[in-house]
Amino acid sequence: MVARRSFYVCGTLLVLGFASLFPATVCAQPPPIYLTQWGTYGSGEGQFMYPTGVATDGAGNVYVADVNNVRVQKFTGTGVFLAQWGSMGDGNEQFGYPIGVATDIAGDVYVADLNNRRIQKFTGAGAYLTQWGSPPDSSNRLFIAPYATAADATGDVYVVDYGDHRIQKFTDTGTYLTQWGSFGSGNGEFDGPIGAATDAAGDVYIVEFQNHRIQKFTSTGAYVTQWGTQGSGNGQFDNPAGVATDGTGSVYVADFGNNRIQKFSSAGTYLTQWGSFGKGNGQFITPRAVATDGAGNIYVADQSNHRIQKFGLDPTPTSGRSWGGVKARYRQPAPAAQDK
Repeated sequence: MVARRSFYVCGTLLVLGFASLFPATVCAQPPPIYLTQWGTYGSGEGQFMYPTGVATDGAGNVYVADVNNVRVQKFTGTGVFLAQWGSMGDGNEQFGYPIGVATDIAGDVYVADLNNRRIQKFTGAGAYLTQWGSPPDSSNRLFIAPYATAADATGDVYVVDYGDHRIQKFTDTGTYLTQWGSFGSGNGEFDGPIGAATDAAGDVYIVEFQNHRIQKFTSTGAYVTQWGTQGSGNGQFDNPAGVATDGTGSVYVADFGNNRIQKFSSAGTYLTQWGSFGKGNGQFITPRAVATDGAGNIYVADQSNHRIQKFGLDPTPTSGRSWGGVKARYRQPAPAAQDK
């Protein structure tokens, strides 16, 4: 009998034996390890009803857009509840579908208030600061369906307008600076832009739900590169819904339809992935958003499991392991704005 041996290369694992050849998925890096989670379905403190956004601040706190509970919740990095704010309405500190959340270098919090078609800004404790946006038309400062925001190292804020297929850039007080994008599938065009992230170099990453890709731009909107096609292979996406960067410049994508997180270099080189369909530790049902902290931890808004999962670097990585087989599939459309 021929002894079975395994040979690992980036991209393919070849298992030889009995004159057979079986390929399996492997990656350039080991995935992070599962650390903890918090949240169950409900409306109490620390419970969620379809969390759609997650962000962290410089102190390691975690903010969650608890969309169907019409609020933002704040936690420590281990999931201890700290505060919450928001209720249904169109006044200051009220929301009409708080779908995205982001923080800036000052620790302030920006909420994409979808059905009120505006961005609201708060302190890290939830005190109202300002807002911008108004009923939709094609003018600057106005939104049709603001789904997400991201802030850069200078404090400027990028707003992803899913309904108008464009990105608008503002100061941290809402003064309009520039915009880019139109409907389509070409370079610099969008079909369903749904999430944004910035990196230390000032570049901006936009995730497109319908075009199944990531596009990268300079801070002024100049197209740099893109990656992704529809599918379930390495570097492919099935309606990606969230994007984040870390201190090393790596890019994490919440691959919504494939129930996994994929990691890339800033140039789009595939590095690793983790996750499959399910309710267990490290499994997901429609992961909607992803965020990182200064320690290199990764937080995932596991939307249909009504929880946040936290992952970190493996202190004792094992070379030559394989992972990432996503078998079961689950489909849920992206939330859409409701006409008022």
